[in-house]
Amino acid sequence: MPHDTPLIATIVAGLGLAFVFGALANRFRIPPLVGYLVAGVLVGPNTPGFVADAGLANELAEIGVILLMFGVGLHFSLKDLLSVRAIAVPGAIVQIGFATALGAGLSWMLGWSMGAGLVFGLALSVASTVVLLRALQERRLIETERGRIAVGWLIVEDLAMVLALVLLPALAGVLGGQEQADVHSSGLLSLPAGYDIWGVVGITLAKVAAFVVVMLMVGRRVIPWILHYVAHTGSRELFRLSVLAIALGVAFGAAKLFGVSLALGAFFAGMIMSESELSHRAAEESLPLRDAFSVLFFVSVGMLFDPFSLLSNGLPILATLAIIVIGKSLAAFVIVVVFGYPLATALMISASLAQIGEFSFILAELGVGLKLLPEQGRDLILAGAILSIVLNPLMFLVIDWMKPWLEARAARTAPPADAKPVGPATEPGQVASVVATAQQEDGPPPKTALTGHAILIGYGRVGGLVGAALKEAELPFLVIEDADKTLAKLKADGVESVAGNAANAEVFAAANPEGASRLILAIPNAFEAGQIVLRARAANPGVNVVARAHSDAEVEHLKGLGADTVIMGEREIARGIVEEVLGHKPSATEPSAA
Repeated sequence: MPHDTPLIATIVAGLGLAFVFGALANRFRIPPLVGYLVAGVLVGPNTPGFVADAGLANELAEIGVILLMFGVGLHFSLKDLLSVRAIAVPGAIVQIGFATALGAGLSWMLGWSMGAGLVFGLALSVASTVVLLRALQERRLIETERGRIAVGWLIVEDLAMVLALVLLPALAGVLGGQEQADVHSSGLLSLPAGYDIWGVVGITLAKVAAFVVVMLMVGRRVIPWILHYVAHTGSRELFRLSVLAIALGVAFGAAKLFGVSLALGAFFAGMIMSESELSHRAAEESLPLRDAFSVLFFVSVGMLFDPFSLLSNGLPILATLAIIVIGKSLAAFVIVVVFGYPLATALMISASLAQIGEFSFILAELGVGLKLLPEQGRDLILAGAILSIVLNPLMFLVIDWMKPWLEARAARTAPPADAKPVGPATEPGQVASVVATAQQEDGPPPKTALTGHAILIGYGRVGGLVGAALKEAELPFLVIEDADKTLAKLKADGVESVAGNAANAEVFAAANPEGASRLILAIPNAFEAGQIVLRARAANPGVNVVARAHSDAEVEHLKGLGADTVIMGEREIARGIVEEVLGHKPSATEPSAA
C-alpha cells in the first residue's frame, strides 16, 4: 500500500537530481551549485513532471543555513568580530543604503509605490549567507582578514534585515500597504499592536542585546561544559548529537525568544563553542550534514524560479541583475578602498557580496503579503537571486584576472614612500597606510631563496609535529599555510612561511618547488592534496612527495597522481599497536604504511 511521504520524496528528488546535475556541471568545469539550481528548477512547480514540496524544501534549506553559520562561528571568535567592526559596520550600512536607493530608482521607473521601492531595494542589498560562506570556504579564506571582514559585513547585514522585518509591518500603512492590526512582526519577533515605531525599534534592539548578553554570560559557561561532559562519556554518537542539538537549539531559541534570525543565533552558538578545546572535533562532526543541507538550499532556490519569466520580464531582470552584480559590488569596493584596505581585499569582498539570497526571499514574501510589493517585484527578486548566484563564481574569476592589471596601475600612480598616510584610522591589525602602498604589498608573495628544502603544506596538528621534527633536525623547510593565527605563530618562531592556499599557482610558486627536494602534504583533504601533487610534479618531476590519507581509496588516488609515499593514519596506529603488543616491528604481512 503506497504511503504519502512528501518529506522523503523531496529529499530524494532534491539530492538525487542535485548529484546528477552537479556532477555534470563539474564535468564541464562549471561550479556544481549551478547544477543544484537546475535540479531545483526541474522539481519546481514551473516545469512539468514531479513537483517537490516547496515548503518542506525551504525548511530543510533553513537547517543548512543554520549549520553553515554554526560552522563559521566555530572558526570565529568575539575578538575576530570586534577587530573588523571599524569597516564592517559603516561599510555594510552604506552599501545597504546605496543598493536600496538603486532598487527604489528602478521601482520608480516601473511605476511602483514608495513602499514597493523600499522593500525591493532592501531585498537587493543583502547577500546570501550560504553563497558567501561557500565561496570563502572553497578558497580557504574564512580565517583570513578578508574572510573576517566579509563575515562581519554579513552579520551587520543580517542584523539590519532583522530590524527591517520587524519595522515593515508597523510601517505598512504609512507606506501604502496593508497594516497588520494584531502583530507587528514577520514571524521573527511578535509584538502586540499599539506600539509606535520607536517602541518597536527599542524592544527589538533590547531583545537582540539580551540575546548577546545571555550567550556571553551563560552560553560561554554552559556550552563548553556540555561538550566536555559528553566527550568524557566516550560516545561519538552522543557527541555528534550534542553538537547538532546545541546548534539547532540555540538558533531556534534565539529566533523564538529574542527575535534574532536563525542564522545569527547559530553563528553565536558556534562562536561561543569555539572557545572549547573540542571545537575542531565539533566542526568535523557537523560537516557532512552542513554540506548536504546547503545543497538543499540551492535546490529550494531553484524551485522558486520560473524560467519563462526571463522572456516576459527581460529588461527589468537585466536591470535588477546589474544592481546586484555591478551597483552593489562597486559600492562595496569603493568603501573598502576608502578605508585604506588592500586592493585584493576590496575585490574579494565586492565579489562575495555580488549576489542575494535567503533574506531577500523573506523580504519579498513579506512585501507581497503586506500589499507593498507587486508580484512582479517578487519575480524580479527571485530571478536576480538565481542569476547572481550562478554568476558569482565568474565574479571571482574576473577579479583574479583584473587584480594584476589594477595593481600595476596602482603602482604607477603610487605616491612617494615618504608621503603622509591618508584615510581614516584603522583598528590594530588593520592596514593603516596609503591605499596604493597597501595595494602594492598585497601582490603575489615573493619567491623564497631556499633550495634543496622541504615544502610543508599545512601546519595543523599533523603539520605542526612534522615541522617541529624538521626544525630539530635542522633541515631547511618552509610552510604554506592560510590561517592568520598559525602564520603569526610561525613568524614568532622564526619559521619561513608563505601565506595562502597551496592549490593557488602564485602561492605554490613562491615556495620554489623547482628547487625543493621534498613536498610534505599534511592537510587532510585528499582532493586538494591531489591538485597540489599534480602542480608539484609539473614544476619538479624529481621532488619526493609524501602525503597523508584516511582511506585506501584516498591512498590510491594520491599515488595515482604521483605521490611517492602516502601515510594512512589508521595503518600507522595499527602498526604502533602491533609493535607494542608483539614487541617487534610489523612484518610485511602486518599493517604498514602505504
